[in-house]
Amino acid sequence: MDEQPEDRVADLGFARVDVDRAARTGDPEVVYGAGKTPEQVAAILRTLHERHPDRAVLATRLSPEAMAAAREAGATVHDVARAATLGPLPGARGRVGIVSAGTSDAPVAAEAALTVAVHGAEPVEIRDVGVAGLHRLLAVRDQLASLDCVVVVAGMEGALPSVVGGLVGVPLIAVPTSVGYGAAFGGLAALLGMLNSCAPGVTVVNIDNGYGAGVAAARIVRVAAR
Repeated sequence: MDEQPEDRVADLGFARVDVDRAARTGDPEVVYGAGKTPEQVAAILRTLHERHPDRAVLATRLSPEAMAAAREAGATVHDVARAATLGPLPGARGRVGIVSAGTSDAPVAAEAALTVAVHGAEPVEIRDVGVAGLHRLLAVRDQLASLDCVVVVAGMEGALPSVVGGLVGVPLIAVPTSVGYGAAFGGLAALLGMLNSCAPGVTVVNIDNGYGAGVAAARIVRVAAR
């Protein structure tokens, strides 16, 4: 018998949680924490975990107060990623490189890496290889080429994905960050630089969207591993 609509949505009063999403897409709903109270974040996490006890559910963009509430609800808090997970991580299929230009890009890169793990792939973090020191990137070229997909996170002028895209032939998802001085316009300069990349095969997500890049990369390698 088909599920009834009430079986696909959990109505918490302040939110209607899509508890059927994993059946449709392979991945449970994720809690976007910005704008929600700590109590709302914790309640949605618990609801999703009750429906999917066998795998981790994720909450992103959490305030310190929301992270504390998630921890009290039994979740594991990931401080750098500003996120929390509740439940066990799934087994990993495929390897995704999370390549970041500098330490200032760490929160977005950490969000991408955690998202990859929650969505069933293995994140391989390669940090601080920005174009200001190309020797650092060239030193990990063989490692990059061995991966199934690469997420490249960079701010400033956003040049790193173009360079990586010219060195390796794996699927590449570029993430512009809001790191940079005034003319970076909060990540707009990096976004436009990545959209205008002359390296083929570079796909670009929105500014600071490590979560979106992580989901896309995990799905790419999961499908490839079938």
